[in-house]
Amino acid sequence: MGSFQAPPGMRSSALLETSCGYLLQELQMIWNEVGEDQSEREKVLLELEQECLEVYRRKVDRANMSRARLHQELAESEAEFTHLLLSLGERSLPGRPEKMSGTIKQQLDSITPALQEMRLRKEERVNQFRAVQGQIQKISAEIAGQSEYDDSITNVKVNENDLSLKKLEEYQNELQRLHNEKNNRLQQVEKYIAAVHNLSATLGMESSMIITKVHPSLNELCGISKNISDGILAKLNSTVESLQEEKQKRLEKLHQLGKALKNLWSLMDTSYGDRYLFSHVIDQLSVSSAEVSDPGSLTLDIIQQAEAEVKRLDQLKASKMKELFLKKQNELEEICNKSHMEIPSRSEMENILNLINTGEIDYAELLMSIDEQIPRAKEEASSRKSIMEKVEKWILARDEERWLEEYSMDENRYSVSRGAHRNLRRAERARVTVNKIPALVDSLMAKTKSWEEERRKVFLYDEVPLLAMLEEYNLSRQEREEEKQRQRMKKVQSQVVVEQENFTTSRPSTSNRRLSNKSLNGGFGNASPLNRRLSLSIQQLGSNGKSSVALGTSFIKEGKKEQGKRIFPRPNFTSQLRDETASVVSTFSGPLSP
Repeated sequence: MGSFQAPPGMRSSALLETSCGYLLQELQMIWNEVGEDQSEREKVLLELEQECLEVYRRKVDRANMSRARLHQELAESEAEFTHLLLSLGERSLPGRPEKMSGTIKQQLDSITPALQEMRLRKEERVNQFRAVQGQIQKISAEIAGQSEYDDSITNVKVNENDLSLKKLEEYQNELQRLHNEKNNRLQQVEKYIAAVHNLSATLGMESSMIITKVHPSLNELCGISKNISDGILAKLNSTVESLQEEKQKRLEKLHQLGKALKNLWSLMDTSYGDRYLFSHVIDQLSVSSAEVSDPGSLTLDIIQQAEAEVKRLDQLKASKMKELFLKKQNELEEICNKSHMEIPSRSEMENILNLINTGEIDYAELLMSIDEQIPRAKEEASSRKSIMEKVEKWILARDEERWLEEYSMDENRYSVSRGAHRNLRRAERARVTVNKIPALVDSLMAKTKSWEEERRKVFLYDEVPLLAMLEEYNLSRQEREEEKQRQRMKKVQSQVVVEQENFTTSRPSTSNRRLSNKSLNGGFGNASPLNRRLSLSIQQLGSNGKSSVALGTSFIKEGKKEQGKRIFPRPNFTSQLRDETASVVSTFSGPLSP
């Protein structure tokens, strides 16, 4: 019995019923021919009906499953689409209607392109996040000082639930902040490295070894990225601070050595050539640590050389100290002697020299003390200059006065002899000078008193108060004048008595009177002063031939012995001086008539 095959393309229920009817008729025909029982026939038909129902049921179940799967795919697609919208931070996709219509497959066909596009967008956004987060992790690792970091982007975990542009912008801002921090740290590292190079060059150290000791990555020869972690920055800062401290310490040491060199040079009068060898040390005295930047200016070699020079000069200082002290002492004594000021005693100088020989005195303080005395002595000598000039004039005037007194005692001064006219001219000049002595002495005393009031100390001339010398001179000059007046009056009275006795004893003849008148004219008529005819017993000050300086020295010796007591208190000094000058003729008084 041939099987019935439905024509192709007939899938409708009517075709199925028709096919089933044909098959059933064919089965009836077969049963009729065979003679199948009715019960058997009903049984087979029931089985056929059950089998058909079973087939229908399987087909329906399969269709239901297919529909459910399509519904699930559509729901999943819609859910995925919605999730992508939310994760990407977008509200909708342009060109896709918010509400879909049509069959399930149509809806699937409608959402699939939009879903594909959202997936592409998600993938692109994830790559952006991964790149940004990868850079963030890398820079963070560099800042954290991690020497090894796997920069593979596959190790970056991206939160796909939040792929919005706002979140991406936050990551980009964080990345920019890290970039800025990295650049700042790199600048700090470069700054520290430059400082290490400069300080090392100044101190004469090897900078590459110092930098490599901090971290090998900081050495450019290593060829790896620099470590910019907080620990490295702290080490670099500590290294720079230690180098600066070493620089300050060396500079202070060099300052001490420089000052010591200057003091030793000044003490020992070192030549310019020897000083020039260490001029670079002296140049550092006026600069601060921040100003010292020349390479090799603070090396250990320079400090050791300066120390060796200071040590050498210290050894020579003791041997030359005595010579230097004596030289400066002579300079001080010369200033004092030139201005007739008080100078240190010899015993004090000998004690100082003994201390120098035994090394029990500080040379620097000793010379500093005498160096301070020299400017003070020069300043006082300058303040005494105007007074000393008048003192010199007074001494010269006294010399002229003394010479004039000696000249007046010479009875042959008017004789016609060689050089007599020069002495006459000098006598006239001396009289003019002597006449100025009182005014000179008064001016000198006024200036001296003013000086003493200003300085609040006694004006000493070779350790003798000058005012006492001037007052003693005025007193002795006044006594000489009084004595000369008394002698003059005695001579005149004696002359008058003698002439009266001669006149009364014998009256002379006319010729004798003429002769007598002639002799009188010879004695009085040639415009000669009375002192030319008087026999004078003049004891001049300093008649032993000493100079004016020697005379001043005699005053000084006497004043020094009695310093602190009454001025010139010796009772016999005035009388002795009066006896020495008792017969001095006044050289500034005018001529007397007979």
